[in-house]
Formats: sequence, structure tokens, C-alpha cells
Amino acid sequence: MVPTPVKIIVAGGFGAGKTTMVGSVSEIPPLTTEEVLTEASAGVDDLSGVERKTTTTVALDFGRITISPRHVLYLFGTPGQARFWFMWDDLARGAIGTVVLVDTRRLETSFAAIDFFERRKIPFVVAVNCFDNAPRYTADEIREALVVPDRVPIVMCDARDRDSSKLALIRLVKHAMTVVPARV
Repeated sequence: MVPTPVKIIVAGGFGAGKTTMVGSVSEIPPLTTEEVLTEASAGVDDLSGVERKTTTTVALDFGRITISPRHVLYLFGTPGQARFWFMWDDLARGAIGTVVLVDTRRLETSFAAIDFFERRKIPFVVAVNCFDNAPRYTADEIREALVVPDRVPIVMCDARDRDSSKLALIRLVKHAMTVVPARV
């Protein structure tokens, strides 16, 4: 039996951990388009809260994970900066859902991704990336701060950890199946 391919998007603000998540969970060496931040991005990319960040995704990240004999997830990580958002429509086409990765140090960077997927009626989960030394909030506090409806799952995760990232992806697939059962 050939497994069914399932397209998943990993989105979020600049520095939220999208490349890290795709890389931690992919069973193949992930394709990344990471480039070194240069002086040209000074004043363009807001490094508040992620001052030690030295690279950025300039196109997409790609990985793959088999979640069952019947389903293989193809993961597409989006770039986080506004200047690259023109690619999001193409990346999102055909996706059954999205993990919107959130950094509690920079919650405001999550609004654009949430709005994007809500407007397109693409099912999503909010995955709170639990960075070391970042403020901790309950799911209800996150939901209220991001103005996310009760029907949208909120999960805590560590994008560096394969099992944690995998659980977020599984939660998304289950959620997408309840929202649009025929898609998976």
C-alpha cells in the first residue's frame, strides 16, 4: 500500500522555531533555505526577544514524517518576516492544516499567521513553543491573548524535541479530520 501524502504547513512569526520544528521531526534530512542575517535586514527584521538569532528562512523549509502506514506528512515551513508573506498562498495551497508556532516572548508576531489561516478557513492548531526562560502561560491565557476561538486546539511543545513536535502534528491532523473529514 502506498501511503497517502498529507500536506501540513508550519507557520508563525519570525524566530518562533519553524525551521527547528521541521528539522526535529523530519525523518529525512530537511531542506532549509536558511541564510545569514545581514546588515541589509537591520531595521527591517525586528530582533526584539530573539537578539541571538543569526539566520532566517528566505523561502521555505521542507521535511517528511510517516505517521502511520496510511499517511505521510509533508511539512512546509513558512518564512516568518512580512516581506516573504507573498509566498504563503502558494505554500498553503492543498494543505489540510497548519501548526501556528507561537513564541510567548513575542506573541504579537503570531497574529498575522492566525489571521491568514482563519481567513482562508484552513484548520490550524496553536503550538506554543516553550523556549527556555520564556514566560509561561496557560492555554486559556494564550487563547485570550491571541483571541483564538475555543474550537482551535492550543498545545504546548518544544520545537527542538521530536516527540513534542510529533504530538503537535498529530493533534493538528486529528483536528483537521474533525473540521474537514474528507481531506485526510
